[in-house]
Amino acid sequence: MLELTNVEVYYGGIHALQGISIEVPDGKIVSLIGANGAGKSTTLNSIVGLVKPQAGSIAWNGKELTALGTKRIVSEGVVLVPEGRRIFPNLTTWENITLGAYHRSDKAGIERDRDMVYELFPRLKERSKQNAGTLSGGEQQMLAVARGLMSRPKLFMLDEPSLGLAPLIIKDIFDTIRKINAEGTTVLLVEQNARAALKIADSAYVMETGRITLSGTGKELLADTRIKEAYLGGVK
Repeated sequence: MLELTNVEVYYGGIHALQGISIEVPDGKIVSLIGANGAGKSTTLNSIVGLVKPQAGSIAWNGKELTALGTKRIVSEGVVLVPEGRRIFPNLTTWENITLGAYHRSDKAGIERDRDMVYELFPRLKERSKQNAGTLSGGEQQMLAVARGLMSRPKLFMLDEPSLGLAPLIIKDIFDTIRKINAEGTTVLLVEQNARAALKIADSAYVMETGRITLSGTGKELLADTRIKEAYLGGVK
């Protein structure tokens, strides 16, 4: 289980995270929704060590992460697919995927996992020799997810995976997230597409200006009139 307890983050004079507490149980999908600037990406960056909290605790299966570097956190099985994909455009699809296993030395396991992500994303196999910068937006997002999976995550965090994608591609991405979770990987999902994020969530949190303002199951929040008015296009 991942547990954030009273986490505080400042950027200069900006109080980006104001004592947030979140639980991500093993084997579940937890969604974090909210408007731009609410602190969602800062939360993920804090978990993976890219941002250091000024106060509070971030514990993964009882181990405190705040004192660890990002490489060590990834080796513990905590992996982030960042917003904007951050692929390497001048490297091939194959090279990008292989870079996801940079901290691993088990060659046979890497080969098996590469086959696994190609099975999950057949289009990437078809484009394995193609430079990643020439892929479509949806294919680049698939590549970012595939690269993350090569790290063998126990906790897989995705930051805005649907951003800028067509509806059919969004459906494919969310179907893939379900499959990854069904195979035993815990998922923490940050999304502005609140409807899609809540539909697949076991539990969810709403974040506003650095605070958690609502929490519940995905179904509960989908039915909440406050969520409908703020994030789902009004009460229906």
